[in-house]
Amino acid sequence: MEKAMKFPYGISDFFKLVTEGYFYLDRTDHIPLIEAAGSQLLFLRPRRFGKSLLLSMLENYYDVAKADEFQRLFGHLYIGQNPTLLHNQYFVLKWDFSGVSPLGDAERIERTLHDYINGCIERFVARYRGWIEYDIMFDVNNALRSFQSLLAAIERTPYRLYLLIDEYDHFAKALIGEQPQGSSRYTELLHAEGVLKMLFKAVKAASSGRGLDRAFISGVLPVTLSDVSSGYNIAVNTFLQPNFQDLCGFCESEVTETLQQVVEACGWPADKTAEALEMMRASCNGYRFSYTAEEPIYNPTLALHFFEALQRERQHPRNLLDGNLAMDRNEIAYVAQLPNGEGVVKQALDGGPPLSVVQLADRFGVEDMLHTVKDRAFMISLLYYSGMLTLAGYTSLGKLAFRIPNQVVRGLYVE
Repeated sequence: MEKAMKFPYGISDFFKLVTEGYFYLDRTDHIPLIEAAGSQLLFLRPRRFGKSLLLSMLENYYDVAKADEFQRLFGHLYIGQNPTLLHNQYFVLKWDFSGVSPLGDAERIERTLHDYINGCIERFVARYRGWIEYDIMFDVNNALRSFQSLLAAIERTPYRLYLLIDEYDHFAKALIGEQPQGSSRYTELLHAEGVLKMLFKAVKAASSGRGLDRAFISGVLPVTLSDVSSGYNIAVNTFLQPNFQDLCGFCESEVTETLQQVVEACGWPADKTAEALEMMRASCNGYRFSYTAEEPIYNPTLALHFFEALQRERQHPRNLLDGNLAMDRNEIAYVAQLPNGEGVVKQALDGGPPLSVVQLADRFGVEDMLHTVKDRAFMISLLYYSGMLTLAGYTSLGKLAFRIPNQVVRGLYVE
């Protein structure tokens, strides 16, 4: 029997994947495209679609402290053979807002956010102690002042900062369903001097020659930046750009090749590949994130779940619904309880005329989600960004058409 493959289900640490021999589908060929797209980028994808691993890959590629590891980490990948001039040329600071609890009142959330950012800066200082000679002041009551001090120290070095922000919309998603308390708390966080708005204002100011050269921001919904746009309105939204269709997610040729390797490792006949592929098409495939995308892509979390179970149990996984995706039914439940929302959910399930809108909503504030009347365009857009619907071409009238991407998501609707 061939050697079993190590599938990194639930692992989003690029360094761990590479150095411990885990399965990794190369996406480093997109790095030149990311650099060309702009210096401040917003990238949206549904939950559990590989965004955190993408940010981890970028962190390892640009980190000046990882220069000695470049060949080990990237030598066997596309970018190792075709490096850009910017590799290992940055200090990297990463904020993952999913690590900040949204519980409690606005004052408590602000306190938690200040503590979190100060902690990130503290780890930054420890990491780059050999590169930054100047002291960085920590203000335990105001992490924005700590951030300003960090930038001032960076400006005195030959390097600049690359800021990675994961789950930027974490607070909005967590507070949406908590009416009216969630509404008031979120409003407090985003008022003129609220900590979130001030934080993004600081990021915008830092990009104007004050130490911050690049930022890559990921999330699910185009929510928070709409609310803080007066503080941060310079990010290019790459969500629908054709070049980024498969930045996260697997193409069918990659899935087929991986299945062939699993089948060989299990000692099965070759025709087992076609059988498994047909099941994966129905359960994991179907996502389009560009108006011009010709080939849909596979959800990477569902695909890895399938690969791992197939190899471990020597049979197709009995439960194709990955438990980590089950929370996405919340978006369906949210839409279903809205006026006319149940009709949208039923139409998606019925398989008749597709759901359609003239255009997707490209941003909406939490106040809109909580208080304004929700039309079909809003509901369809929300389900699309959440991965509960996907693009399915155009209707005869030229509207955008949408459908449920696969059987696993259909199961969430049925539930």
